Amino acid sequence: MADVTIEGRVIVPGEAEGELLVSNQPLSFWGGYEHQTGEIIDRRHPLSGQIAKGRILAIPNTVGSSTTTAVLLEAVRAGTAPAAILTTSTDSFLALASIVAAEMYNRPIPIVALTAEQFEKLESGAKVAVRKDGTLLLTSQTRSVSS
Repeated sequence: MADVTIEGRVIVPGEAEGELLVSNQPLSFWGGYEHQTGEIIDRRHPLSGQIAKGRILAIPNTVGSSTTTAVLLEAVRAGTAPAAILTTSTDSFLALASIVAAEMYNRPIPIVALTAEQFEKLESGAKVAVRKDGTLLLTSQTRSVSS
């Protein structure tokens, strides 16, 4: 089992650990994420039926509008939000939800942006630790991951 370190760019600082849930497809939180359970409910999305609650969700970006912020904020309030979110862009809707969650509930969601090449190294099921400086420490559970 090999560890891989990835230096991401901090969008919203924070620390989290958990299992990766990865998709190369954007996600619409409005109609795509059930804030009461943490389930991805968009039946056309590759992660349909998966539970993101407490996991490190990796999606390239979101689809939609400011409703992403509202749905994610409700998930934080309900305790069903991802532990952290990894993206390939500065997604202002995700950042806004995390910043407001910090103010309202003292529970920000760490958000880290990665390059496309870094994002490609992520695999669902791997364990990851997200650090305040944007560093990710990945540990594969099934095979060695080369950097």
